[in-house]
Amino acid sequence: MSETKPTSQETIKAESHKLRGNIIAELADDNAYVSDASYELLKFHGSYQGYNRDTATARKKQKLDKEWEFMLRLKLPGGRLTAGQYLALDKLCDSFANGTLRITTRQSIQYHNILKPGLKPLVRGICEELLSTLGGCGDVVRNVVTSPAPYATPQHRQLLQDAYAIARAMTPRTDSYAEIWLDGENITHSFADGRENWVPEKVSEAGADPLYGATYMPRKFKISITIPEDNSVDVLINDLAIIAVWEEGALKGYNFYLGGGLGMTHNNEETFPRLATPVCFVEPQDLIAAAQAVVKLQRDEGDRTDRKHARLKYVMAEKGEAWAKRELESRLGKTLGDVHPIAPLQVPDHLGWHPQGDGKWFLGVPVPDGRIRAYDEEHYHADIRGGLRAVIARFMMSIVLMPDNNIILYDIEQKDKEEIESALRSFNIPLREEITQLRRDFLACVALPTCGKALAEGERASLPLIAELESLFARYGVEKERIAVRMTGCPNGCARPFVGDIGIVGRMPGHYALYIGGDYACTRLNAKLLDRVPLEHIKTALEPILALYVKHREVGEGLGDFCHRYGIDKIQHLLQSELGSDHKWAA
Repeated sequence: MSETKPTSQETIKAESHKLRGNIIAELADDNAYVSDASYELLKFHGSYQGYNRDTATARKKQKLDKEWEFMLRLKLPGGRLTAGQYLALDKLCDSFANGTLRITTRQSIQYHNILKPGLKPLVRGICEELLSTLGGCGDVVRNVVTSPAPYATPQHRQLLQDAYAIARAMTPRTDSYAEIWLDGENITHSFADGRENWVPEKVSEAGADPLYGATYMPRKFKISITIPEDNSVDVLINDLAIIAVWEEGALKGYNFYLGGGLGMTHNNEETFPRLATPVCFVEPQDLIAAAQAVVKLQRDEGDRTDRKHARLKYVMAEKGEAWAKRELESRLGKTLGDVHPIAPLQVPDHLGWHPQGDGKWFLGVPVPDGRIRAYDEEHYHADIRGGLRAVIARFMMSIVLMPDNNIILYDIEQKDKEEIESALRSFNIPLREEITQLRRDFLACVALPTCGKALAEGERASLPLIAELESLFARYGVEKERIAVRMTGCPNGCARPFVGDIGIVGRMPGHYALYIGGDYACTRLNAKLLDRVPLEHIKTALEPILALYVKHREVGEGLGDFCHRYGIDKIQHLLQSELGSDHKWAA
């Protein structure tokens, strides 16, 4: 690769004085926006700057400025919240955001449509609940994801303990967060349930961050930790995928897989999605040191001259697993074993009622696209926000945010189950048994109008599309099949469209690239079938595939597995012959 100068983001980070920059002054000025430099640094504090894309063109014609706004994302390892924390977060969205909460696919909460004067009081309100947004975005380790199931088993307790420990170890060490958002006040942070209070290790402000250095990571870095029995986290799409290995009830260690990541750019073959690949086995006592060694490897080896080429997946694709293992051994000063054999990854359904194993129950509640609000639409009528607020305030149960955008209420007494169900139904909130399998498995990203990267609709188009596909699936008798459908407004992959059975990826306004041939367990990438399918014709494009699937599938074979076995090229030819003359997008 020819030598080129570092990106402008690298200079901004290097000159930021540990993520301070000019943020304090710009938050206090009269502008509705911040400078490009402050925008880059705000990401580290959990916020993205954007604008209302629905009104931008009309306002430009009227010679008016954009309607500037901000998104704010919490750093919430494992997605755990107390009832009090959830209720406080719910209240804050009325005061400073758009009256909704958005559950992310990384077990966190996002606020949208925040005006600049509301950003600081919103962050402070979050911190007063012993929560934080530091590292919610930016070139650092993002939210650590793990199994959402609150089972009272040694495996699940260990996963949560490990997720907390990894998150602590990866937190940027700087006082700038307290200076900017809390006027220098030191508020103790907490992970999840209030029982694990912690304060980041104090480090001299004169030196660079001991883990990240002066310029932090080349790009974002994602970590997930789970067990083979629960791949609801889609573990292999992470930069560092950790799978705990248990044998005869004892923790043996952790398999490390490196280099996952789904973001790519249309028509740029140098960018691509990739699943993490096996590199080494790590003993239990080495988990944190080894995870930090992987972060440091990417910190030192990642491309800082091209942000489209900056993720660990490109380092791994170019240098390989053997090289990565040698590098980690050198950094740790010890030999690492090979990845241990594990059972195939499974995806359990955490929606509905489940016994925790300690005499209590948890209830997984479906939330369309993770948007906690009141719905009064043709395809959906439910007050998700009002119902959750009422039930949580009444029973004060704990909460887990799920990596499929849904929510778990847990530590529920047996005697309260019937009343909780009745209360949720009084808000028209459907429970697991009242929704189709397609609706349960459908993911969509935020997209328009708030995401600056969106090329097409995501969340706003999902409910009508689900209704169309539900009728199609029922017609072919596959309405009970587990078929993972993921829809995004662009190819950056936030709703994980490049794994799973069907991926619907924004290509241009109103049009989508269609991907098929992954698997439900998300252990295989899918492949592009069609490039520019109009939204209104997605159902048309999928119908011949379903007909083929029903006719030729093997017993127990999933849709993605069938498409992979049958052949993407053969399916393309089928579509061209059946649809090409009437549908130019299929030709």
